[in-house]
Amino acid sequence: MDISIVIPLLNESESLEPLQDWINRSLEKGTSSFEILFIDDGSSDNSWEIITQLATQYPHSHGIGFSKNFGKSQALHAGFKIAQGDFVVTMDADLQDSPEEIIPMIAQLKEQKLDLISGWKKKRYDSILFKNLPSKLFNWAARKVSGVQLHDFNCGLKVYKKEVIKNIEVYGEMHRYIPVIAAHEGYNKIDEKIVQHQARQFGKTKFGVDRFLKGFLDLVTLWFVNGFGKRPMHFFGFWGTLMLLVGFGFTVYLGIDKLYFNTQSRLITQRPEFFIALTTMILGAQLFIAGFLGEIIIRSKKEIKRYNITKTTNEESLKRQS
Repeated sequence: MDISIVIPLLNESESLEPLQDWINRSLEKGTSSFEILFIDDGSSDNSWEIITQLATQYPHSHGIGFSKNFGKSQALHAGFKIAQGDFVVTMDADLQDSPEEIIPMIAQLKEQKLDLISGWKKKRYDSILFKNLPSKLFNWAARKVSGVQLHDFNCGLKVYKKEVIKNIEVYGEMHRYIPVIAAHEGYNKIDEKIVQHQARQFGKTKFGVDRFLKGFLDLVTLWFVNGFGKRPMHFFGFWGTLMLLVGFGFTVYLGIDKLYFNTQSRLITQRPEFFIALTTMILGAQLFIAGFLGEIIIRSKKEIKRYNITKTTNEESLKRQS
């Protein structure tokens, strides 16, 4: 298998048949073998019925469906698990990503010996106020925090070498940061290609402006997990020690001052230094406890199932999931 195309979707019934035809036209002359994996993330329209029809009509198309909406990250995780292609492509189902970009992106990935290549929608057909401007600010912050120099983290069109997606974990809402996750796992040969952005033809976007705030919070989480996820005591222990030293220092100061210099002054418990010492020592102890609990959780952690697959157009796909 040369190429696996993973397409997560939610209520995109009107786009699926045109997308299938567009992919077929774009790839049938450019590659010897490819598969299309539709991941139905709990759609409430007739998306699954159309996926089933497409799977019957086209042997290279398959679908799996979740029992409910679990999110785009989980849909990508499921697709990555069953993908067999040497190159794995992700794209959205709303016809805003062009399949005609796939072959040139793979060619660039091969030529530059990259681990992954991301699309860059330099010219967008979205609202300037509600999408373009927030997207630019978000991408700027993501570059600064992550160190991965991409202009468009949110672009759904990306191409990966198979070994990359088989060796990373996509969890929570981290689908925006797969390049960052890959870079932290050592797959840091990353580049981007300007791709054509299409105006949405059917339906409406599933993401609001709040996705940028959530995305930034996810980025902070990713920074912490990648930096201290395997050694939480290094983070909590450092700050806990600092707090305890500050509290101990104020305690010693209060004791010496009361015993030798201001024996007739007001009670220690009436001085502001006492409350600073008490607060910092309590915080220090709590941070240490958080570090210990983190270490215990890491050593007893087991893989948690993220989604429930209730239907599939290909029994072999279900076997690969299990």
